[in-house]
Amino acid sequence: MDLKKLASALIPDDCLIDPAKYEEIYPPRKLPEGAQVTRLAPSPTGFIHLGNLFSALADERVAHTTGGVFYLRIEDTDLKRKVDGAVESVIRSLKYFGIKFDEGAEIESKLNVYGPYYQRRRAEIYRAYAKKLIEQGLAYPCFCTEEELDEVRKEQNAQKLITGYYGKYAKCRNLTEEQIYSNLDAGKPFVIRLKSRGDASVKHTFHDAIKGDITVTENDQDVVLIKSDGIPTYHFAHAIDDHFMRTTLVIRGEEWLSSLPIHIELFNVLGFKQPVYAHTSSLMKTEGETRRKLSKRKDPELSLDYYRSAGYYPEAVVRYLLTILNSNYEEWERKNPQADWREFKFRIDKMSRSGTLFDLDKLSDISRTRISQLSAEECYKFLKGWVDEFGTEADKLHFADESYVIKILNLVMGTGGKKRRKDIERAEQGVRLIDYFFDDTFKPQYAFRFDQKTVNEVLLGFAALYDPSDDNSAWFAKVKSIAAQVGFAAEMGDYKANPAAYGGSVSDIAEILRIAVTGSPNSPDLCTIMGILGKERSIARLNAAVRL
Repeated sequence: MDLKKLASALIPDDCLIDPAKYEEIYPPRKLPEGAQVTRLAPSPTGFIHLGNLFSALADERVAHTTGGVFYLRIEDTDLKRKVDGAVESVIRSLKYFGIKFDEGAEIESKLNVYGPYYQRRRAEIYRAYAKKLIEQGLAYPCFCTEEELDEVRKEQNAQKLITGYYGKYAKCRNLTEEQIYSNLDAGKPFVIRLKSRGDASVKHTFHDAIKGDITVTENDQDVVLIKSDGIPTYHFAHAIDDHFMRTTLVIRGEEWLSSLPIHIELFNVLGFKQPVYAHTSSLMKTEGETRRKLSKRKDPELSLDYYRSAGYYPEAVVRYLLTILNSNYEEWERKNPQADWREFKFRIDKMSRSGTLFDLDKLSDISRTRISQLSAEECYKFLKGWVDEFGTEADKLHFADESYVIKILNLVMGTGGKKRRKDIERAEQGVRLIDYFFDDTFKPQYAFRFDQKTVNEVLLGFAALYDPSDDNSAWFAKVKSIAAQVGFAAEMGDYKANPAAYGGSVSDIAEILRIAVTGSPNSPDLCTIMGILGKERSIARLNAAVRL
């Protein structure tokens, strides 16, 4: 059979260049010895999940700790799954967690010389290599219909055989020249398949950078390389792209282990040096007494949008993932509590070989700790970022006044002193915590423990005495004077010595004032709160709680 003639008949594009020229167009990268080139290569589905961040963090750390490159490639061979804005969503979501690409799709970079970074824009390269494989007798046209392939699957299932297109089930593998041209003349659609040279009875050892030595069965499947619409399959495209983008390390989920034999054979038949593969363990969760993989359908925490919308501190998510990515990270952080996580020497060989348990409680604890360490300005920036994207219109108006909010945060979050609040794990909690400082979100449910007559006397009496220029000592002296006026103990020692002699204590007076001003019996320093609110608003709140 004249294979050159066949290749031209199947792929008649005369504009295709000699595949060898691509070695000159995409030369080896000039990088330091030991530098790794890694990539994140998602489909543009619009769903960016925790597993993407998990892998991206490993990719980014390996590349940047070795002086290499981390790039973004979009595997858009399946248009049915494409969602508008998906690529921007990937970049934006990962940037939120501090993960940045050096080059790639929609990335402005002087390093962008290995593109296009969308597979559909690289069709000529794939077609050139498919044509070359046909000329070498390593690929062939397949005219089988979906109905015929379905019948093959049914037969294989009935006989409890591995399903697929191989051996005697590869019905178009040995078509004669006459049969092929007859099908072409009839206008039958076709795909281009790999003519596998593998033997499924042969096994060999393969070294995975995470899992170590594993046993791999040779591929014997005649997988599709080019679909009937001229677009390559993922298997074929990724091998060519990883070679010409000069990827040295592919970090991906262990669900890809079943495809590893195909990829090994593809690199061999293409004549390319295979990158190192590292298969990460699945993210698991505990359910009762068992463990299972995190699921899109069952687990909202699998989506990165979950952490953004709830307002987990982004660095906390990264630091938590590092604890499950590298077994020695927690020890390093204990020794370097204030160090930037990027200073940690990330290592592939420290990654888990088995299922990784995802613990949302532990993540929440890390988030609480990190938020408690923020300065007022950092806390404001973090909370405002959440408000801008997920907050109410009222929230956005509140956070427009930066100086006012920072005063509040210094008090409420303890960012202005040593006593830090350590129970806030998410931005949403922090934003709701300060609602009472704004009149439009101050909706008190007064729950006074004393009769209204006493409450009225306290509120009206203190309103008449309040002076915003008073320091804490002078402010509290006025609280004591009101206590004495209504028959409460002005000194706690007196009340403890003889509680029956008084209607209550000075702390009860402070509670009445606190409920009126903040809507709650518990709050930070009330004198400071009233100072932030100002005299007019403070007195208005005292008066509003009076019931005649």
